Amino acid sequence: MKDLDRLLAENLLKISAIKLQPEHPFTWASGWNSPIYTDNRKTLSYPNVRTLIKVEMCRLIMEHFDRPDAIAGVATGAIAMGALVADTLGLPYVYVRSTPKDHGLENLIEGNLKPGQKVVVIEDLISTGGSSLKAVEAIRAAGCEVVGMAAIFTYGFPVAVNAFKEAGVDLITLSNYNAMLETALETKYIRAEDLATLKEWRKDPANWTPNK
Repeated sequence: MKDLDRLLAENLLKISAIKLQPEHPFTWASGWNSPIYTDNRKTLSYPNVRTLIKVEMCRLIMEHFDRPDAIAGVATGAIAMGALVADTLGLPYVYVRSTPKDHGLENLIEGNLKPGQKVVVIEDLISTGGSSLKAVEAIRAAGCEVVGMAAIFTYGFPVAVNAFKEAGVDLITLSNYNAMLETALETKYIRAEDLATLKEWRKDPANWTPNK
């Protein structure tokens, strides 16, 4: 039986939630050149993949964080999956906006959190960790304790690893960049010669330039 990280990586590649183009890199919104593009929202359209993520995320939460008082999804990519996880666990649910709403009550957190509650945050993707940890700050500012974060996939950037450590947030992920590369090679999604490019990019993604 395949390990979870490899099994999920295979599914993400199969449904194009993860795309690899070492020879024709993408340009991220940040301006970074990248041989990979990830959009885990696509998992919502595939019941088998969606259920795999939901069930395994619930299992890991119960194993690592006991039983939290509430689940919080990070907008916008993790709103739906967070709701599915909260529903399965029978827990209250909120989601955290990237910026406060510009009208009405100007909420940053949508839903009802009570001070003192223990919260697990759900993310779809961990890149640099910046937006994820802003959500953590918002929940802490509401008087709650963030007991951990569960995410579908992480690139494993050193900057993110350090940021989570400094913020005191325990992060668990269902799959990761290394497992994805191993699976992509095994399934012939990429060639052996592509590995060097993909590994080199991860070392310094902000300054990586494609080979011409």
